[in-house]
Amino acid sequence: MPDQDQAELRLSVARLRQEHEDYDVAINAMIKTGCDALRIQRMKKKKLIIKDKITKIEDQIIPDIIA
Repeated sequence: MPDQDQAELRLSVARLRQEHEDYDVAINAMIKTGCDALRIQRMKKKKLIIKDKITKIEDQIIPDIIA
């Protein structure tokens, strides 16, 4: 994989990690304020989708090596 493509993927991962952290903070704030459970569940689902995207991109950056 060319270095530029790998750098772009790493940048995408960094952005997604920040978004994931932002969702985590928002979810914790919603829990503390007693927000609607359905809204919290939706936020958790979005957070999980972001985590899956991060994993998928990281797999592209570091492919499995079969020994």
